[in-house]
Amino acid sequence: MKRLVMVIFVVVGSCFAEETNQASLRMPEVVVTATRSETPAFDLPYATQSLSRDVIQDEQMSRTLPEALREIPSVMIQKTAYGQGSPYIRGFTGFRTLMLVDGIRLNNSTFRDGPNQYWSTVDPFSLQRLEVVKGPGSVLYGSDAIGGTVNAITLDAPDTLAARTCYRFASAEDSHIGRGEAGTGNQQVGITVGATYKAFGDLNDQPKTGYDEWNVDTKAEYRFHPDSKLVLGYQHASQNDVWRTHRTIYGIPWEGTTIGTDKQLSYDQWRDLVYLQYRALKLSPLLESLTVSVSFQQQDELLWRIKNNNTQQKQGVNVGTPGFWVQAQTPGPLGTWTCGLEYYHDIVDSYGYNYNAVGTLTSTDIQGPVADDASYDLFGAFVQDEIPLNSRLKFIVGGRYTFAGVDANKVRNPVTGGVMSLSDSWNSVVGSGRFIYQLDKQDRWHLFAGVSQGFRAPNLSDLTRLDIARSGEIETAAPGLRPEQFVTGEIGLKTRHDRFSAELAYYYTDIHDMIIRAPTGNIVLGALEVTKRNAGNGYLHGVELSGRYEFAPQWSAFGWFSWMDGEVDSYPTSAPLTERKPLSRLMPASGQIGLRWEQPKPRLWIEAVCLMAAAQHELSPDDERDTQRIPPGGTPGYGVFTVRGGWQINKYASLSVALENLLDKDYRIHGSGINEPGRNFILTADLRF
Repeated sequence: MKRLVMVIFVVVGSCFAEETNQASLRMPEVVVTATRSETPAFDLPYATQSLSRDVIQDEQMSRTLPEALREIPSVMIQKTAYGQGSPYIRGFTGFRTLMLVDGIRLNNSTFRDGPNQYWSTVDPFSLQRLEVVKGPGSVLYGSDAIGGTVNAITLDAPDTLAARTCYRFASAEDSHIGRGEAGTGNQQVGITVGATYKAFGDLNDQPKTGYDEWNVDTKAEYRFHPDSKLVLGYQHASQNDVWRTHRTIYGIPWEGTTIGTDKQLSYDQWRDLVYLQYRALKLSPLLESLTVSVSFQQQDELLWRIKNNNTQQKQGVNVGTPGFWVQAQTPGPLGTWTCGLEYYHDIVDSYGYNYNAVGTLTSTDIQGPVADDASYDLFGAFVQDEIPLNSRLKFIVGGRYTFAGVDANKVRNPVTGGVMSLSDSWNSVVGSGRFIYQLDKQDRWHLFAGVSQGFRAPNLSDLTRLDIARSGEIETAAPGLRPEQFVTGEIGLKTRHDRFSAELAYYYTDIHDMIIRAPTGNIVLGALEVTKRNAGNGYLHGVELSGRYEFAPQWSAFGWFSWMDGEVDSYPTSAPLTERKPLSRLMPASGQIGLRWEQPKPRLWIEAVCLMAAAQHELSPDDERDTQRIPPGGTPGYGVFTVRGGWQINKYASLSVALENLLDKDYRIHGSGINEPGRNFILTADLRF
């Protein structure tokens, strides 16, 4: 594996790329998420990537949103279950990464530490593109935006009659995905409606990994004139019977991992989002743009558990979140100002029921996975100024004030087992300063650097959780926590030429007061108790390289490499003493190399790709205790070869095929609860009218 990593380093070093093919970092002309305004990707002082609809569906042939991010440097897709995926972006995941849908927060106050399943409720087949901005985004997007921010931008309504149907088949799990959409419109109004059905069988020889999913989406637009419109959008997603098999008797031992004792551990989850947005450009000489968004999102999850003694547990949480944000952009004496306000209010109901072996209700819990009868408020006000100091140098400076508050009326007291309540609030001010400098007159080399603060306020999951943590652990309530604080410095270089382009970045994140799990030595509800403390001080740093080189007409080579390392104070035992240990589930040195041939008319392409990861032996104390997901001593490395290609048959029809994992490698992404597919044939067909 060390030799493979060296190969990546040599290949990428010779053919850097910022704007690569679909397997790496292809970017559109503009990116919105990084600065909240349309900016050419090459002119941004950030490491950003954007994936178009064609890349996600027809070329990468991604089945879920997390898997659409799997070929981006410094992103690792952990999978507790095949129906769940949690991107680690620059070492952070769960509630330390922020997911947006058309600028609206997917994150709510019940999101838990470590990997979670919520990003899988966003249907990639309904998207126009995905934008990824790495590093802290707290100035523009508030709490949670530490490792990175991902914005899922949905399809616009058409201005003429349009229809599309597509189908995806994969052999490894005998899966079938069907998508249909239709829309119509004119210069003034437009509407589109789409639906996606997904049926997944069991993955290779891993039982209980299949599940079903439904997605429905619609969008209507009223266009006042070409530069302003009113948008009404709706999304629905439902997943049924998604098993976490590693904690059950159906788990598969691999490289020394253990299997669970539960007879069933499965999730159902639902998400509904409705929003109304007003978007306008060039309203007046003093107002370049204005966006106003009002939304309501409902996210529900239900856990079904049958223990080894046949007693049963039903546990769930329902979160309703009204939200509002407004953003304006205006010219000023020192540049272009972007400012705004946002507010989200979570209304949380949480429940738990226990049954005996014959299904008779025996008790009702005080709470479910988080506090019952609870609410959480998140308010932010931000301002940012883009200052062109001269024709080559641009400086971006910004700041944000945030208020977060919680009221939880029904919490299980971890000491007495009775009912308690808690109320708390926090205030935070963070800032960011970045610059980008044009190094040459031809505008082919850009140097960028900056420092950004990040923060994360304690949420309901931190403060009130009563739920499974890792193998054999249960997490209990932890009142009195403080916000986490992060400071990231970054420096990078971008270049673009006729036949090659490039990006290189180094980042360093200082971690202070990170909320970490601490074992107590107690047994609660038959499991080892862990709770939360602000004890995690440490650091994370890493390097990203990416590249593409067109060495002959129609031929290009591409690749990327990422490396990161980090440590944070942890509790290796139940004693109240911390030691500096590796960050949990730290992404191993990883990379990709590939070769692509493509002709434009008729469009026909084929490429060979190798995705690699080194072994990960740097484990946190939590990783070492997680024996059902992480083998003793760490996760082995791997190299996986894929061949894929596509044909644009005519302007209405296209066909794509892939043969993934050609050598049928048995491997696991670090920290996951299942292995990845073996040899897998994928077919996608797309018809557009």
